[in-house]
Amino acid sequence: MEFLADYGLFLAKAVTLVLALVVIITLIISAAQREKSSEHEDGELRIRKLNDNYRKLREGIEARLMTDLDRKAFAKLRKKEEKAERKAEKVKAKVKSAKSDTAETADDAVKTRVFVLDFDGDIKASDTEGLRRAITAVLSVAKPEHDEVVVRLESGGGMVHSYGLAAAQLDRIRAKGLNLTVCVDKVAASGGYMMACVADRIVASPFAILGSIGVVAQLPNVHRLLKKNNVDFEVLTAGEHKRTLTMFGENTDKGRQKFLADLEDIHQLFKDYVGERRPQLDMAAVANGDIWFGRRALDVKLIDVIQTSDEYLLEAAERAEVVSVSYQRKRTLPEKLGLAASAAVEHTVWRLLSVFRNQNLH
Repeated sequence: MEFLADYGLFLAKAVTLVLALVVIITLIISAAQREKSSEHEDGELRIRKLNDNYRKLREGIEARLMTDLDRKAFAKLRKKEEKAERKAEKVKAKVKSAKSDTAETADDAVKTRVFVLDFDGDIKASDTEGLRRAITAVLSVAKPEHDEVVVRLESGGGMVHSYGLAAAQLDRIRAKGLNLTVCVDKVAASGGYMMACVADRIVASPFAILGSIGVVAQLPNVHRLLKKNNVDFEVLTAGEHKRTLTMFGENTDKGRQKFLADLEDIHQLFKDYVGERRPQLDMAAVANGDIWFGRRALDVKLIDVIQTSDEYLLEAAERAEVVSVSYQRKRTLPEKLGLAASAAVEHTVWRLLSVFRNQNLH
C-alpha cells in the first residue's frame, strides 16, 4: 500500500508538471499566433439555407414511414424534382446575366429572406466580433423593404462597455430600416436584455429569463488581512477620482459614495437606453434589477410573443428563404490544445465528483 501511495504521489506530480509545461508552451505559441492574426484575416463566413435542413428532416421522417416500394418511388420523384430545380436555376441565372446590373427580375423584386444570426454571450461579450462581421455581411445584401434579421440570443449579461458595443451592432440593423426580431430560448438578462430591447419584436420561450435591468459591482478587500500581517499597500493616483475603491488598500466612505454614484449613473443610462427602444415599458416597475420568466415577462411587456426560436423559424420558412449567417474564426493550434486540455480536466473532475457522490450515497 505504501508503494502504491508513493507511486500515486509521483504520478500526480508528473501529471502536474506536464500540464504546467503544456500551459506555458500554449501561452507562448498563442501570443505569437495572436500577433500574426492581427495582420491577417483568420476566419470565414458560413452560410446555411435552413429551408433545406427543414425539408430534409421532413422528408427523412416521411421516408421512414413509407413502404420500400413507396420509398423508391419517392426517391425517384425527388431526384426528378431536384434536376428540374437545378435546370430552372441555370435558366434564371442566364436571364439575370443578360440584363443590366441595375435591373431586377420580377422574382428578385418579391423574394423575401430571413437572415438568422446567433449570439452566445459570456461576461465579456466575446461573440461581438463574430456578430459584427455577420451583420456587416448581411447589411451588404439585405433589402429593407422585404428582408428580416433574426438574432437567436443567449446571455446573462456582463461588462457594461462590452454589451454596449454588442447592442450598438444590433442598432446598425435598425438604422438600415431592416425588421429585427430577437429570439430568446433561455436567458437575456442585464446586458443580454440591453441587446434584446433593440429589436422590433422580442420572442421568448415560456420559461426564458428576461430583465435584470440593473447594475452590480463587487470586489473583495483584504486590507485588514494585510494589516494584521504588517504588510503595507500604497495606492498613488493623480486625479481625485482615479481610484475610488481598491482590493488591497483601505476604502473610504467618500470613495464608496463616488463608486455608488457612478453605478447609479450607469443604471440611468441603461434605463434610458431600454426606454427609448421600448417606450411601452413601465420603467419604474421593470428597471429595479428583477428578472421575469417568459409568461410573466409578457405581462410586463418585456417581450412581445411567447414562442421558441424553432417555432418562429419554421413558420418563417413557409413564407421566406431562411438563411443562417455566421462568422467562424479559425482556432489556432494552441487554442485547440487548450480546449482539449480543458475538456479532459473537466471530464476528470466530474468523474471524481461522481465517484465521491456515489460513495457518500452508499
